[in-house]
Amino acid sequence: MKKIRVLVIGCGNMGASHAAAYHQIPDFEICGLVSRGDSKNKLNEKLNASYPLFEDYIKALEDTKPDAVCISTYPDTHEEIALQSLAMGCHIFIEKPLADTVSGSEKIISKAQETGKKVVVGYILRHHPSWEKFIEEAQKLGKPLVMRMNLNQQSHGFMWDVHRNLMKSLSPIVDCGVHYIDVMCQMTRSKPLSVSAIGARLTEEISENNYNYGQLQIRFEDGSVGWYEAGWGPMISDNAFFIKDVFGPKGAVSIVAKSAGAAGKSDDVDSHTKTESIKVHYADLDDKNNFSKEDLWIDMTDEPDHQELCNREQRYFLKAIKEDLDLTDHLEDALNSLKIAFACDESVKTGKTVKL
Repeated sequence: MKKIRVLVIGCGNMGASHAAAYHQIPDFEICGLVSRGDSKNKLNEKLNASYPLFEDYIKALEDTKPDAVCISTYPDTHEEIALQSLAMGCHIFIEKPLADTVSGSEKIISKAQETGKKVVVGYILRHHPSWEKFIEEAQKLGKPLVMRMNLNQQSHGFMWDVHRNLMKSLSPIVDCGVHYIDVMCQMTRSKPLSVSAIGARLTEEISENNYNYGQLQIRFEDGSVGWYEAGWGPMISDNAFFIKDVFGPKGAVSIVAKSAGAAGKSDDVDSHTKTESIKVHYADLDDKNNFSKEDLWIDMTDEPDHQELCNREQRYFLKAIKEDLDLTDHLEDALNSLKIAFACDESVKTGKTVKL
């Protein structure tokens, strides 16, 4: 088959990583880079390439007529760009969240079904062998499960600019939370019943109706419960910012990332997906109530780095296009995790538990 010509819209952190993947995967060919600022120029330099550069994505679509579009812009632009790209006959890879509203996400999914084009959402943890193992081990612990997770980021410099821009449309527990809500849903395979959440606005640099720290709690039909917290900003503590821990009747499983979870690493994007090792604890007791089985340590030091994970996402996108994969479940899961995240956002703003 001929190469898939892809237009990269958004050349920041994730856009640059996805472009690097397209640059090295033979079946893709970048036909243009789009950004409002100079990130596209820097990306061309980084790739040692001379891809066509555009400031306006509509002009880029019209001029390049791509087969596929990679959307790594801020969430409040996702719906418009995705709908325009689908209308022009393009497949789409789109960074999470799918859109900044549930209705916007539903419109994208509906348009994908109408046009028959593929839409893949960037749920990077679904392509990580260590996280797949973490979920697999959690499913062996019996029911109900208690799931405890966070990712707080002590952001400064460029990343604080990124986070402030993100918070013009979404809170941290929506933007980041969709990943970990998705993980919890995979672990339990149970219907979420209700959510409650709290939040705090710790800076005047964001709007009065948003918050840069949030913590959510989910109750599931099988009795499982889970919490997740996320905070962004220079004031966020980098103590215990990386917790990924689950326990059930039969024991516990935890990600133990001593290096990635160390102080000073909270704003390092490569550390956000690292596991390094997984600790499995067994609850089995002998007749004297002492543990009868030793903890199991699963070494994950050979896990893929952030760029390789992006490469895997794009190879999945390629497979979806070339093999005509049915992405119905993929998009339903993306929509479901976003609905739950927005329910948590509603809970923060109303102070009430929200039934799902």
